[in-house]
Amino acid sequence: MPEYVRVNQIAPNIAVLRGPSVTLRSARAEDIDAFLALESDPQIHEMFGGSRDTFGPMTREVAGSIVSRLIEHPFAWVIEHARLIGEVRLDRVDLNDRRASLAIGILDPHCLGKGFGTEAIRLVLSFAFEQLKLHRIAVRVLAYNHRAIRAYEKCGFVIEGRERAAAYVNGEWHDDVMMGLLDREFR
Repeated sequence: MPEYVRVNQIAPNIAVLRGPSVTLRSARAEDIDAFLALESDPQIHEMFGGSRDTFGPMTREVAGSIVSRLIEHPFAWVIEHARLIGEVRLDRVDLNDRRASLAIGILDPHCLGKGFGTEAIRLVLSFAFEQLKLHRIAVRVLAYNHRAIRAYEKCGFVIEGRERAAAYVNGEWHDDVMMGLLDREFR
């Protein structure tokens, strides 16, 4: 069971989430240097839907923009495993319909395939279903991002459909896979 610690007075539901291998916490200004220290990786860029011709190294301006966006987001965390390795968010949180969408990015190529993303997803899902009392979480992922699809499936997400030719990457159209998870399926 994850440990919850309230840390943000603006969005009091945001919590530090701790698992066996990762900690999720609110972003802070000094994270700019941590994002700058991450090794830019063209394959990670492509998994997020970026093309090779738009890939470039992390700059202080880009890192600052990422950190500002995460600080202002009511349900966003940085992922730490000894150091900052990525981010995870609940987007479009609708407390009336009790749903949201999930976005995650492991940005350190040395931390891919080690289960850190799956653990971070599970921590956020526990928070979403137990603390926010959400009923449904959705995610969309590029069909060629098999690693992410496997991680979502490990957490209980099921494929609900496909949006054909939804992303233009490296001069070709690619499908998005639509996945969803209900609270009763997570328990």
